[in-house]
Amino acid sequence: MAELITGIGELTTNDPELGKLRDAALVLDGGVVAWAGPAAQAPAADTRVDVEGRAVLPGWVDSHTHLVFAGDRTAEFEARMAGKPYTAGGIAVTVGATREASDEQLAANLRRHVAEAAAQGTTCLETKTGYGLTVADEARSARIAATVADEVTYLGAHLVPPGTDAESYVDLVCGEMLDAVAPHVRWADVFCETGAFDEGQSARVLKAAAERGLGLRVHGNQLGEGPGVRLAVELGAASVDHCTYLSDEDVAALAGSDTVATLLPACDLSTRQALAPARRLLDAGATVALASNANPGSSYTTSMAFCVTTAVLQMRMTVEEAVWSATAGGARALRRDDVGYLRPGARADVHVLDAPSVTHLAYRPGVPLTHAVWRRGERMA
Repeated sequence: MAELITGIGELTTNDPELGKLRDAALVLDGGVVAWAGPAAQAPAADTRVDVEGRAVLPGWVDSHTHLVFAGDRTAEFEARMAGKPYTAGGIAVTVGATREASDEQLAANLRRHVAEAAAQGTTCLETKTGYGLTVADEARSARIAATVADEVTYLGAHLVPPGTDAESYVDLVCGEMLDAVAPHVRWADVFCETGAFDEGQSARVLKAAAERGLGLRVHGNQLGEGPGVRLAVELGAASVDHCTYLSDEDVAALAGSDTVATLLPACDLSTRQALAPARRLLDAGATVALASNANPGSSYTTSMAFCVTTAVLQMRMTVEEAVWSATAGGARALRRDDVGYLRPGARADVHVLDAPSVTHLAYRPGVPLTHAVWRRGERMA
C-alpha cells in the first residue's frame, strides 16, 4: 500500500541529483521509497500524511554500538569524572556481568536499547559481540544480536580476558571462536590499542576474518596515535572507528582510501579526551561517519542527535556535513547504499523532525526533536 508523506518543509535526500528539496513529498511503497520530489508533482497514493512544514531526513544509521551486554558501570563513570583516566580494562566488568546473564536478559536489554534508539530516529543499527570472550558466550551474543540488529560485528578481540595468555587467546579468536560466530555476523573488528591488542595480533585477527569472508572494521587511535588507521587502510577495512589521535600520515592514508573514519564524539566526551579532528579529516578529503558507540562503559547513549549536535558545536562540522555523516556516512561505513538516503529504491527509513530544518538539531541542542519515524515503510513513532 503506497503512502504519501507531503507537506515537507525541507527534505534532505543525500542524493546528489535530488539534493535538498523545499515544499517536498515522498511516496513509500513496499518498504522502499517509490518517489521523491516537489509536493505539487506528487503522484497519487493509497494513504496520505501531512507533516505540516516539518523537516524530513533519512533515519540515522548508527554504524558502531556495543549493545549485547548486561550490568552497569556507573562507578567507573563516577571515578572518571573525578579524574581517573579511562583505560580499556573496564570492559572486564561488563564481561563478567554479561557471562552471568541469561539469553533472555541479554535479548531483552538489546531490544530495549534498539527501541530507545529508534524512538530518536535511528532506523539502521550495527552492534558487536565482545562482552563474552569465550567461544560459547561470543557465539550466543552473535546469535542474539542477529535477531535484532541490522548489522552484526564479531569483536572477540575486544580485550584479553584476565589471567589469559594474549597469544593463546588470539589463537582462539582466529580459530574456534571465529568458527562459532561466523554464521551470525557480517563483520569482524579488533580493538587495536594499548591495553588491548597490538599491531601484530590485530593483523592476525583481521586476516583470519577476511579469509572467512567477513568484512573488516577496526577500533583504532582512540587513546593515542598508533597502528590502527594504517592497518585498517592496508587491509581494506570498511571503517576505522574512534580516530581521536591522528598523525598527518593517518589523515592522508584515510583521504586516499575507501576506509571511512567513524568518529564517536559521545565517547570522547564521556572519557574526557580530545574530540576527533573532524575538520582536518574533511578538509583532507576523507569520508567521515558519526556513530554513538553506545555501550555501558565509555558512551552510554543511543542519541545520534546528540552526536550530530556535538559535531557541529564542538568539532567544526557544518550541519549538512554532520547530518550526512550520521546517515549516508554511516551507510558508507557499513558498505550499504540502501539506507542513509531518501531516493527512489532506498529503504523507506524516514525521520521527521518537529522543526522546519535540520539546522535545529544544533540550533536547539538537547531538545528532543523527533516527531515521527518510519522504518522499512512502517511507522514506528
